[in-house]
Amino acid sequence: MNHDNAIYSTHNLAVGYRNGKNTVTLLSGLNLTLEKGKLVALLGQNGAGKSTLLRALTCDERPLEGTIEVGGKNLLDMSQKQRSHIIGLVSTERIQAGALTVTELVGLGRQPHTGFLGRLDREDHEIVRQSMEDAGIIGKASEYVSSLSDGERQKAMIARALAQETPIIILDEPTAFLDVASRIETMRLLQTLAHERGKAVLLSSHDISQSLMLADELWLITTDRQVLTGTTQQLVADGAMNRLFENRSIHFNPQILDYSF
Repeated sequence: MNHDNAIYSTHNLAVGYRNGKNTVTLLSGLNLTLEKGKLVALLGQNGAGKSTLLRALTCDERPLEGTIEVGGKNLLDMSQKQRSHIIGLVSTERIQAGALTVTELVGLGRQPHTGFLGRLDREDHEIVRQSMEDAGIIGKASEYVSSLSDGERQKAMIARALAQETPIIILDEPTAFLDVASRIETMRLLQTLAHERGKAVLLSSHDISQSLMLADELWLITTDRQVLTGTTQQLVADGAMNRLFENRSIHFNPQILDYSF
Protein backbone atom coordinates (compact mmCIF):
# COMPACT_ATOMS: atom_id res chain seq x y z
CA MET A 1 0.00 0.00 0.00
CA ASN A 2 1.23 3.41 -0.93
CA HIS A 3 0.44 5.62 2.06
CA ASP A 4 1.59 8.67 0.09
CA ASN A 5 -1.79 8.52 -1.69
CA ALA A 6 -3.79 8.54 1.55
CA ILE A 7 -6.52 11.15 1.88
CA TYR A 8 -7.47 9.98 5.38
CA SER A 9 -5.14 8.72 8.09
CA THR A 10 -5.23 7.94 11.79
CA HIS A 11 -2.28 8.39 14.12
CA ASN A 12 -2.00 6.24 17.25
CA LEU A 13 -5.78 6.05 17.49
CA ALA A 14 -7.38 4.29 20.46
CA VAL A 15 -11.09 3.49 20.54
CA GLY A 16 -13.42 2.07 23.16
CA TYR A 17 -16.05 3.33 25.56
CA ARG A 18 -16.48 4.81 28.99
CA ASN A 19 -18.36 2.87 31.64
CA GLY A 20 -18.96 5.27 34.50
CA LYS A 21 -15.53 6.37 35.69
CA ASN A 22 -13.82 3.50 33.91
CA THR A 23 -12.50 3.57 30.35
CA VAL A 24 -12.54 0.35 28.32
CA THR A 25 -10.08 0.33 25.43
CA LEU A 26 -10.99 -2.05 22.62
CA LEU A 27 -8.34 -1.14 20.02
CA SER A 28 -5.25 1.03 20.30
CA GLY A 29 -2.16 2.21 18.43
CA LEU A 30 -4.06 2.34 15.15
CA ASN A 31 -2.31 3.91 12.14
CA LEU A 32 -4.77 3.38 9.32
CA THR A 33 -5.11 4.98 5.88
CA LEU A 34 -7.78 5.33 3.20
CA GLU A 35 -7.01 6.12 -0.43
CA LYS A 36 -9.15 7.43 -3.25
CA GLY A 37 -10.25 4.72 -5.65
CA LYS A 38 -9.94 1.93 -3.06
CA LEU A 39 -12.61 -0.27 -1.48
CA VAL A 40 -11.58 -1.38 2.02
CA ALA A 41 -13.40 -4.06 4.05
CA LEU A 42 -13.24 -4.11 7.86
CA LEU A 43 -13.61 -7.68 9.15
CA GLY A 44 -13.74 -9.18 12.63
CA GLN A 45 -15.87 -11.41 14.83
CA ASN A 46 -18.88 -10.07 16.74
CA GLY A 47 -17.79 -7.85 19.60
CA ALA A 48 -14.37 -7.22 18.10
CA GLY A 49 -15.00 -3.48 17.94
CA LYS A 50 -15.92 -2.88 14.29
CA SER A 51 -18.85 -0.55 14.97
CA THR A 52 -16.95 1.24 17.73
CA LEU A 53 -14.06 1.84 15.36
CA LEU A 54 -16.35 3.16 12.62
CA ARG A 55 -18.07 5.54 15.04
CA ALA A 56 -14.67 6.92 16.01
CA LEU A 57 -13.51 7.19 12.40
CA THR A 58 -16.59 9.26 11.53
CA CYS A 59 -16.35 11.26 14.80
CA ASP A 60 -19.81 10.03 15.80
CA GLU A 61 -17.99 9.20 19.04
CA ARG A 62 -14.69 10.75 19.99
CA PRO A 63 -11.73 8.35 20.06
CA LEU A 64 -10.00 7.78 23.40
CA GLU A 65 -6.61 8.84 22.03
CA GLY A 66 -4.91 9.90 18.82
CA THR A 67 -5.75 12.05 15.83
CA ILE A 68 -7.45 11.69 12.45
CA GLU A 69 -5.97 13.68 9.58
CA VAL A 70 -7.75 14.66 6.38
CA GLY A 71 -6.07 17.04 3.96
CA GLY A 72 -3.50 18.04 6.56
CA LYS A 73 -6.18 18.97 9.12
CA ASN A 74 -7.37 17.19 12.25
CA LEU A 75 -10.89 15.86 11.66
CA LEU A 76 -11.55 15.99 15.40
CA ASP A 77 -11.16 19.77 15.41
CA MET A 78 -13.73 20.28 12.66
CA SER A 79 -17.40 21.12 13.08
CA GLN A 80 -20.04 18.55 12.16
CA LYS A 81 -20.88 20.58 9.06
CA GLN A 82 -17.24 20.62 7.95
CA ARG A 83 -17.04 16.85 8.44
CA SER A 84 -20.24 16.36 6.43
CA HIS A 85 -18.37 17.70 3.39
CA ILE A 86 -15.70 15.02 3.84
CA ILE A 87 -17.42 11.81 4.98
CA GLY A 88 -20.71 10.30 3.82
CA LEU A 89 -22.04 7.74 6.32
CA VAL A 90 -24.40 4.84 5.68
CA SER A 91 -25.31 3.27 9.02
CA THR A 92 -27.23 0.12 9.95
CA GLU A 93 -29.93 2.15 11.69
CA ARG A 94 -33.24 2.27 9.86
CA ILE A 95 -34.22 5.88 9.42
CA GLN A 96 -37.89 6.83 9.57
CA ALA A 97 -38.22 7.83 5.94
CA GLY A 98 -41.18 5.74 4.79
CA ALA A 99 -43.27 8.84 3.97
CA LEU A 100 -40.55 10.21 1.68
CA THR A 101 -40.04 9.33 -1.94
CA VAL A 102 -36.65 8.00 -2.98
CA THR A 103 -35.87 11.34 -4.63
CA GLU A 104 -36.72 13.21 -1.43
CA LEU A 105 -34.59 10.86 0.67
CA VAL A 106 -31.61 11.19 -1.65
CA GLY A 107 -32.13 14.96 -1.67
CA LEU A 108 -31.40 15.00 2.06
CA GLY A 109 -27.80 14.29 1.12
CA ARG A 110 -27.59 17.82 -0.26
CA GLN A 111 -28.18 19.43 3.16
CA PRO A 112 -24.49 20.17 3.82
CA HIS A 113 -24.52 22.23 0.62
CA THR A 114 -27.95 23.89 0.74
CA GLY A 115 -28.01 25.43 4.21
CA PHE A 116 -30.75 25.48 6.83
CA LEU A 117 -33.75 25.80 4.48
CA GLY A 118 -32.57 22.91 2.34
CA ARG A 119 -33.86 24.30 -0.93
CA LEU A 120 -32.50 22.49 -3.97
CA ASP A 121 -31.62 24.40 -7.12
CA ARG A 122 -31.24 22.98 -10.62
CA GLU A 123 -27.69 21.80 -9.96
CA ASP A 124 -28.74 20.08 -6.73
CA HIS A 125 -31.57 18.25 -8.52
CA GLU A 126 -29.14 17.06 -11.19
CA ILE A 127 -26.73 15.76 -8.52
CA VAL A 128 -29.63 13.91 -6.85
CA ARG A 129 -30.67 12.38 -10.18
CA GLN A 130 -27.09 11.36 -11.02
CA SER A 131 -26.63 9.86 -7.55
CA MET A 132 -29.75 7.72 -7.96
CA GLU A 133 -28.52 6.61 -11.37
CA ASP A 134 -25.06 5.75 -10.05
CA ALA A 135 -26.60 3.74 -7.20
CA GLY A 136 -28.93 1.88 -9.55
CA ILE A 137 -32.13 3.15 -7.94
CA ILE A 138 -33.25 5.73 -10.53
CA GLY A 139 -36.14 3.46 -11.58
CA LYS A 140 -37.66 3.89 -8.12
CA ALA A 141 -37.18 7.67 -7.94
CA SER A 142 -40.86 8.53 -7.47
CA GLU A 143 -41.73 5.61 -5.19
CA TYR A 144 -42.04 5.84 -1.43
CA VAL A 145 -39.19 4.48 0.64
CA SER A 146 -41.70 2.36 2.60
CA SER A 147 -42.43 0.35 -0.57
CA LEU A 148 -38.79 -0.59 -1.22
CA SER A 149 -37.19 -3.95 -0.62
CA ASP A 150 -34.23 -4.09 1.77
CA GLY A 151 -31.83 -4.12 -1.18
CA GLU A 152 -33.51 -1.15 -2.82
CA ARG A 153 -33.57 0.78 0.44
CA GLN A 154 -29.84 0.20 0.82
CA LYS A 155 -29.24 1.53 -2.70
CA ALA A 156 -31.28 4.62 -1.81
CA MET A 157 -29.17 5.19 1.30
CA ILE A 158 -25.98 4.84 -0.74
CA ALA A 159 -27.41 7.31 -3.27
CA ARG A 160 -28.04 9.77 -0.43
CA ALA A 161 -24.39 9.46 0.60
CA LEU A 162 -23.34 10.00 -3.02
CA ALA A 163 -25.48 13.14 -3.22
CA GLN A 164 -23.48 14.47 -0.29
CA GLU A 165 -20.49 14.61 -2.68
CA THR A 166 -17.85 13.55 -0.18
CA PRO A 167 -14.51 11.99 -1.11
CA ILE A 168 -14.99 9.33 1.59
CA ILE A 169 -17.95 6.99 2.15
CA ILE A 170 -18.10 4.79 5.27
CA LEU A 171 -20.70 2.06 5.65
CA ASP A 172 -21.55 -0.02 8.72
CA GLU A 173 -22.66 -3.53 7.68
CA PRO A 174 -24.30 -2.42 4.41
CA THR A 175 -25.23 -6.00 3.44
CA ALA A 176 -26.37 -7.23 6.86
CA PHE A 177 -30.07 -7.66 6.08
CA LEU A 178 -29.86 -8.45 2.39
CA ASP A 179 -30.35 -11.69 0.49
CA VAL A 180 -27.43 -13.24 -1.38
CA ALA A 181 -28.17 -11.54 -4.72
CA SER A 182 -28.60 -8.12 -3.09
CA ARG A 183 -25.38 -8.55 -1.09
CA ILE A 184 -23.38 -9.25 -4.23
CA GLU A 185 -25.06 -6.38 -6.09
CA THR A 186 -24.35 -3.95 -3.23
CA MET A 187 -20.70 -4.99 -2.95
CA ARG A 188 -20.20 -4.62 -6.70
CA LEU A 189 -21.83 -1.19 -6.55
CA LEU A 190 -19.42 -0.07 -3.83
CA GLN A 191 -16.47 -1.43 -5.79
CA THR A 192 -17.64 0.55 -8.85
CA LEU A 193 -18.01 3.75 -6.79
CA ALA A 194 -14.43 3.36 -5.61
CA HIS A 195 -12.84 2.38 -8.90
CA GLU A 196 -14.86 4.49 -11.35
CA ARG A 197 -15.88 7.46 -9.18
CA GLY A 198 -12.63 7.71 -7.24
CA LYS A 199 -14.24 7.44 -3.82
CA ALA A 200 -12.44 6.11 -0.76
CA VAL A 201 -14.93 3.50 0.47
CA LEU A 202 -14.72 1.72 3.83
CA LEU A 203 -17.28 -0.86 4.93
CA SER A 204 -17.61 -3.28 7.80
CA SER A 205 -18.96 -6.70 6.91
CA HIS A 206 -19.66 -10.25 8.05
CA ASP A 207 -19.62 -11.41 4.43
CA ILE A 208 -16.06 -12.74 4.36
CA SER A 209 -16.13 -14.31 0.91
CA GLN A 210 -17.56 -11.30 -0.96
CA SER A 211 -15.24 -8.92 0.89
CA LEU A 212 -12.18 -10.94 -0.05
CA MET A 213 -13.24 -11.20 -3.68
CA LEU A 214 -14.14 -7.53 -4.20
CA ALA A 215 -12.26 -5.36 -1.68
CA ASP A 216 -8.92 -3.87 -2.64
CA GLU A 217 -7.67 -3.91 0.95
CA LEU A 218 -8.69 -5.46 4.25
CA TRP A 219 -8.59 -4.29 7.84
CA LEU A 220 -8.68 -7.38 10.05
CA ILE A 221 -9.44 -7.14 13.77
CA THR A 222 -7.76 -10.20 15.27
CA THR A 223 -8.78 -12.05 18.42
CA ASP A 224 -5.93 -10.34 20.32
CA ARG A 225 -7.32 -6.95 19.18
CA GLN A 226 -4.70 -6.04 16.65
CA VAL A 227 -5.75 -4.48 13.34
CA LEU A 228 -3.89 -6.00 10.41
CA THR A 229 -4.03 -4.23 7.05
CA GLY A 230 -3.07 -5.22 3.54
CA THR A 231 -4.36 -6.65 0.30
CA THR A 232 -6.35 -9.88 0.29
CA GLN A 233 -3.42 -11.69 -1.31
CA GLN A 234 -0.98 -10.45 1.34
CA LEU A 235 -3.16 -11.33 4.32
CA VAL A 236 -4.18 -14.73 2.98
CA ALA A 237 -0.54 -15.59 2.23
CA ASP A 238 0.52 -14.49 5.73
CA GLY A 239 -2.12 -16.70 7.40
CA ALA A 240 -3.77 -13.64 8.93
CA MET A 241 -7.27 -14.89 8.13
CA ASN A 242 -6.88 -17.62 10.75
CA ARG A 243 -6.50 -14.94 13.45
CA LEU A 244 -10.03 -13.63 12.98
CA PHE A 245 -11.95 -16.13 15.16
CA GLU A 246 -11.27 -17.72 18.54
CA ASN A 247 -12.69 -21.13 17.58
CA ARG A 248 -9.59 -23.07 16.50
CA SER A 249 -11.70 -25.70 14.70
CA ILE A 250 -12.62 -23.07 12.09
CA HIS A 251 -9.95 -22.76 9.41
CA PHE A 252 -9.68 -20.40 6.49
CA ASN A 253 -9.79 -22.13 3.12
CA PRO A 254 -7.93 -20.02 0.52
CA GLN A 255 -9.45 -22.08 -2.30
CA ILE A 256 -12.97 -20.82 -1.59
CA LEU A 257 -11.97 -17.58 0.21
CA ASP A 258 -14.08 -18.58 3.20
CA TYR A 259 -14.03 -20.60 6.42
CA SER A 260 -14.73 -24.30 6.96
CA PHE A 261 -14.54 -26.79 9.83
